[in-house]
Amino acid sequence: MKAMKKIAFITHPQETHWVGDGFRVHNFIPYVPGLSMKEMDPFILLDYNAKMEVSPRDIPGGVGVHPHRGFETVTIAYEGEVEHHDSAGHGGVIGKGDVQWMTAASGVLHKEYHAREWSKKGGIFQMVQLWTNLPKQDKMSAPTYQSLPHQGMGRYELPQGNGWVEIIAGNYDGVQGPAHTHSPIALMNAHLQQGGKAAFSFPAHYNTAVLVVQGNALVNGQEVPTDNFVKFENEGEEFTVEATSADTIVLVMSGESLGEPIVSYGPFVMNSKQEILQAFEDFNTGKFGYLAD
Repeated sequence: MKAMKKIAFITHPQETHWVGDGFRVHNFIPYVPGLSMKEMDPFILLDYNAKMEVSPRDIPGGVGVHPHRGFETVTIAYEGEVEHHDSAGHGGVIGKGDVQWMTAASGVLHKEYHAREWSKKGGIFQMVQLWTNLPKQDKMSAPTYQSLPHQGMGRYELPQGNGWVEIIAGNYDGVQGPAHTHSPIALMNAHLQQGGKAAFSFPAHYNTAVLVVQGNALVNGQEVPTDNFVKFENEGEEFTVEATSADTIVLVMSGESLGEPIVSYGPFVMNSKQEILQAFEDFNTGKFGYLAD
């Protein structure tokens, strides 16, 4: 019989800051003590744009052209629409329930903002952006992009109509998510009706956490309100999530640490200071390609 995972701590959302003029986010990783890049690797950043009202505007809010190297950006849309373009020629719009998984790897320029047509109407906006670290062997590979519509997600129906588990990456009770990952990563949304309960199991040494995106939940019996984040200890394998309100959504993440040095500076995450300096040189000399504002 597997042991239960112990909760290390539960943290409320931190003070917001703006990313560009479109995304008002709470940062959990790496800002909160105990959630450093090393402690949460392969999850090295988590920005959470809690629900907010966006007024209609003709020029969409967002963040302009900027570089990345050495990791992946995973954007999960819960409400509203996000548009993306990058210097590798990838782009598109994601809406409610969709995910875009951009592997910056050797270097890419990108921009992201509220989708143009959605912005003209405005509405409720909510999203998560997660950065996942790349193994050293993959940091200088070619950039790639995965568009993951909600219709293509893995889906595990819970008993008695109490909800379902949506699998973005990894495997839940034999149901596989569509995302390709460079290291063992599980990323899932538990959609639960009041009283609905889902059990999860991941190896003890994986770095594991959950974020209550909507509603309220009991995590291993402990109450966790909307927008709160739970980090587990690296011992035990199993935990449960139970909804105490209707239409609860809980983001579940678990991954194996790469066990490699992490050196970060702004939009670059590499294994050494020299590699960071090289990233700046390559960016300044145009090796990340071109992308119009």
